[in-house]
Amino acid sequence: MGKTSGARVDWVDTAKGICIIFVVMMHSTLGVEKAADQTGWLGHLVEFARPFRMPDFFMISGLFLAQVIDRPWRRYLDRKVVHFFYFYILWLTIQFAFKAPGMAADGSWQAPLSEYLLAYVQPFGTLWFIYMLPVMFVVTRLLRQAGVPWQAVIACAALLQIAPIETGSVLIDEFASRYVYFYAGYIFADRAFALAAWARAHLGLGFAGLLAWGLLNGTVVFTGYSTLPLVSLALGIAGALAVIVTAGLLTEVRLYRPLAYCGQNSIVIYLAFFLPMAATRIILLRTGVITDIGLISVLVTAAGVIAPLVLLWLVQRTGKGWFLFRRPAWARLEPAPPRKPVTQAAE
Repeated sequence: MGKTSGARVDWVDTAKGICIIFVVMMHSTLGVEKAADQTGWLGHLVEFARPFRMPDFFMISGLFLAQVIDRPWRRYLDRKVVHFFYFYILWLTIQFAFKAPGMAADGSWQAPLSEYLLAYVQPFGTLWFIYMLPVMFVVTRLLRQAGVPWQAVIACAALLQIAPIETGSVLIDEFASRYVYFYAGYIFADRAFALAAWARAHLGLGFAGLLAWGLLNGTVVFTGYSTLPLVSLALGIAGALAVIVTAGLLTEVRLYRPLAYCGQNSIVIYLAFFLPMAATRIILLRTGVITDIGLISVLVTAAGVIAPLVLLWLVQRTGKGWFLFRRPAWARLEPAPPRKPVTQAAE
């Protein structure tokens, strides 16, 4: 399984750290390039990661589902639905508190209010991932209870990913595009752990495999074929497996701790990165101290990753503000489980 810290698995945390950094990098880089009306060199890395960035996040999210899917419904809904919707509603409200004045300046307060209410059925901005996870958790539980063979589910999920489904609904479109990876993480969790263990035991072959994958992924992406049906699915699966191998290799050569810490607190980064990201982008572009768009994108990405961790550190030190990353008692269907280490907020 890999080295653990408490209930943590080092390569899983490392893989999550890689994923969350790529997610912040994407939003940061695209935001900088749009605001500056220029492209930068970091955009090439963002494009390289496009086929596997979210597939791996969903696959990792399904890895431990088998351990909890048969819990009583009340506990399952508390941990897999209410948990995520609490953070979605809280951070949706926080984001709109910052965005609403600017939106209202272009018209009236009716516009931001309408957008806010719409966000309860149309997942909003950067928060769509934690809106989608509860849906996938419930669908998977219902399919299991209905006795649907996993082979049929994985085949249908693959067909949904391949099909050109573009309804305009984030919920429908993203579910169709991503569910196959989440379900694969659930069904093939043992094989994912075995792959990570193999990589740790075969460093040379692991690095060689990653090099071959990187060349193939880059070639397909930069020749414009990565979004084709079947090709997109294949790249998503291959890239997710490559991240698992990468995480396994990094943990074996002792280069994983910063990434693992980001992975342990991936939801903290995911929830809170939008404000430091936007503020850093505005400051750097307006001051003009740095003119290289790629470097600006790197600095904005760093701010988006580091600032939420600093906020978590302040919450830990002061004991104030835990509601940002931990559900209070009133937002639970069941009493809270035994307290985890403070570095594992909101997991």
